[in-house]
Formats: sequence, structure tokens, C-alpha cells
Amino acid sequence: MEEQIPDAPQPKSRVKASLRLGSETYTVNASTGILSEQLIAMKEESMSILKSFITKHNVPNDVPDEAMEDESSSDNENTTADNPPKRTKQTK
Repeated sequence: MEEQIPDAPQPKSRVKASLRLGSETYTVNASTGILSEQLIAMKEESMSILKSFITKHNVPNDVPDEAMEDESSSDNENTTADNPPKRTKQTK
């Protein structure tokens, strides 16, 4: 086990992360404070990046009509399965 000398300079940045979101790449580098502070700063910056990415690439709130048509056609299929067609009497 190595002893750490208090006067020895420690690397400033111990927390680095790269985020690849689709074709975009982001780098997060927290460089000030102790390790826990760097982790907190990295988390906040990462969350900010994710929030802006989601906002930028968000799907519109309007639902296309096709989705509703698909649901209604599946409802029709279920209705026909529940109510079989009526048979007519056959004469011999």
C-alpha cells in the first residue's frame, strides 16, 4: 500500500466522461474540488447535456392518424373474434 504525501501535487482532474448520443459526442471534464465534488459536477453537467439533447431531438406531441387507425382495426378484429358469424340453416 502506497502512502500519499500531503504536499505532493495531486492531479486536478480525476473525473472524465464521454457521452455519445447518436452521432454527437460530448465530453465532461470536472477539474476542481475533491473527488466527490468532481463527481457531483460531472453528474450535473451530464444531466444538462442529456436534457438539451432530449429537448433538441424530441418527437412532436402530435400523434399521427395511423396509430389510431391501427388501434381501431385491431378493435374490429377482436370484435369479429368475439362474435362469430351467424350460420344459416342448410336444407337437405
